[in-house]
Amino acid sequence: MRAGLRALTSRGRSFLASGLAALLMALLLGENDLFRIGVLVTALPLLAALVVARTRYRLSCARRLDPPRSEVGGEATVTLRLENVTRLPTGLLLIEDTVPYALGARPRFVMDRVEPRGVREIDYRVRSDMRGRYTIGPLSVRIADPFGLVELTRSFTISDTLVVTPQVVALPHVRLSGEWSGGGESRSRSVAAAGDDDVAPREYRQGDDLRRVHWRSTARHGELMVRREEQQWQSRGALLLDTRRHAHRGEGPRSSFEVAVSAAASIGVHLAHEGLGLRLVTDQGPEHLTDSGLSWSLLDTLATVRHSSARSLELGVAALRQGGGDGLVVAVLGELDPEEARDLARLRHSGITAVAVLLDVSTWNGDERAAETHRAVQTVLSGYGWRVLPLPAGVPIASVWPDAAGRTRYAINPAGGAA
Repeated sequence: MRAGLRALTSRGRSFLASGLAALLMALLLGENDLFRIGVLVTALPLLAALVVARTRYRLSCARRLDPPRSEVGGEATVTLRLENVTRLPTGLLLIEDTVPYALGARPRFVMDRVEPRGVREIDYRVRSDMRGRYTIGPLSVRIADPFGLVELTRSFTISDTLVVTPQVVALPHVRLSGEWSGGGESRSRSVAAAGDDDVAPREYRQGDDLRRVHWRSTARHGELMVRREEQQWQSRGALLLDTRRHAHRGEGPRSSFEVAVSAAASIGVHLAHEGLGLRLVTDQGPEHLTDSGLSWSLLDTLATVRHSSARSLELGVAALRQGGGDGLVVAVLGELDPEEARDLARLRHSGITAVAVLLDVSTWNGDERAAETHRAVQTVLSGYGWRVLPLPAGVPIASVWPDAAGRTRYAINPAGGAA
């Protein structure tokens, strides 16, 4: 009963106060009719509070996100499934789901009645213009009486996560010379059906296809031997993303930082689909990517990447140097000074294809000094054999990506001489 009284709405409290006032005046004036009215008005919210407080609804809740990952600007559908698991019908239910502000206003629904063992499904859509990882839930259900005098709130504990990934732009296919020069587990082998002498067989294992039995080796060893499965040689590449706050300009979805994240996501997904084993590095060092579902792992990581307070690319350059074995290095860079560009440029050597997507941050704020620095950095990187792709504001990465296949006209050796 105490819970019911605490759950009285403004209307319920008004009814209770009016009823008590009518009873007091009826006693003072000796009006029997007023006394009856006072009893009725007072009893109505009290009875509603008693009924709602004693109601033992048992509801189960499930939530489904379709899709569980949504690109920036895309929509996702949230489906709520409520089931009445008791033998009693419910009353009026007011349903509200908890949604972060970035996904829009909190959805609210009114459900009139759920029969015993009944199921109801409710759909609503969410949309975000900012990438990130957002928690949806928990769901709260307010139980109300038909007169709106009492509302009792009960909450579920279940919540789900929606990942809003950066915008991914489809890139044209570009053959990057040297991209297959990275180290892999083994080169692919061509094995004849009859079994050549240079085939490296192994012993038969339970479940092996009998069509792969290597009969010559079987006769030699006296036990079943099978041909090894062809192993694909996978090259390795590295993707460097400059997240330093002072290296970018602008705020919001159109800032140079968000453009850089989207460019890194587009390039990473493109290279992963091309079969490149990719690792992600920022100015803070290497980022962990799972081996399975490389594209999704990359997008999940980039969905939550934020500005860093670092002042240089020293940690990122060191991580690239320590990793080794990369046949391709792609760097998505903000504002650099020529000395930082020179430290990065020295990573390239014979057998490595190096591509720099260099954001022209001066086009975000019209800074002429930044424009001069941008041109100087271009000269430094190009001089060391990097393929530089300037990216001004408003220009999509897909339009400059074909330049990644271009040839450098000259290079500077580590000693400083031109060649």
